[in-house]
Amino acid sequence: MTRQKRSHHKLKRAVAPYLYLSPSLLIIGLLMLLPMVTVIGYSFQNSAVLRRDPSFAGLKHYQAIFDDPVFWASLWHTLYFTCMSVIFHMTIGMVFALMLNSDRINPTLRNILRVLYILPWLFTAVIIAVIWRLLLEPNGVVNSILMQIGIIGSKVEWFSSPETALHAVTFANIWAGYPLFMVSLLAGLQGIPKDFYEAADIDGAKAYQKLIFITIPQLMPIIISISLLDFIWTMQVFPLIWITTGGGPIYSTEVLSTYTYKLAFSSYNLSQASASAVVILLISLGLTLFYIRYQKAR
Repeated sequence: MTRQKRSHHKLKRAVAPYLYLSPSLLIIGLLMLLPMVTVIGYSFQNSAVLRRDPSFAGLKHYQAIFDDPVFWASLWHTLYFTCMSVIFHMTIGMVFALMLNSDRINPTLRNILRVLYILPWLFTAVIIAVIWRLLLEPNGVVNSILMQIGIIGSKVEWFSSPETALHAVTFANIWAGYPLFMVSLLAGLQGIPKDFYEAADIDGAKAYQKLIFITIPQLMPIIISISLLDFIWTMQVFPLIWITTGGGPIYSTEVLSTYTYKLAFSSYNLSQASASAVVILLISLGLTLFYIRYQKAR
């Protein structure tokens, strides 16, 4: 084989992977990168989309949303909603995973529980929102049970009260999202060598000591990875909040996603909505970069 043919062969081998990836890269570019660049451009324009020749606005729209108290309230609500969801997703997922991995529970019962525990994962956000709106309405099942056992003395409007709406929608999201942690942690538990626990039994370790010094350290890579992903996904939740409360009452459940949506499609202020979307993008990118660096460090 001549030098020219060898060079041509190396070039084909180098280019071939990119040719195979080109359809996917084209779709990603059209459906993700192009909209991102367009929205970033809109955030620096006056009357974006609404006028044919929008003028350059600089950072005016970013200043406007940073001066808006509703924006800061929505940011706080987003952090509360996200942090509480991730913490309880992890806690409930861990408890259920340990239960399903335990030999003390009858195998038939374990299979039944596995099906029951994973059910919330099968429902769409719309179905989950409708279910919890029915359960938490003033004449719903939850109020009836709580009144019968004496926890509350009168009917509570869970989604209509500013004091309870954010907690109610957070609870609904917790119920919907824990199966991801449960399945991931259950897979991790089944991958831990039993020799570790046998050695701990020989040393006289108790159940909580095995949990703290064996189980959790072995699961820590999974816990951190899933927690970061869950944080990114939960921060952008929109359908559940929009269908249950719409960001109300009195902005008590307003999050960044609903705040941006209202700017765009209620106020028709697409420039400020784009600026808000860019802020969400930057936060998500920061978390994503942190996740990637963590994965590389492993």
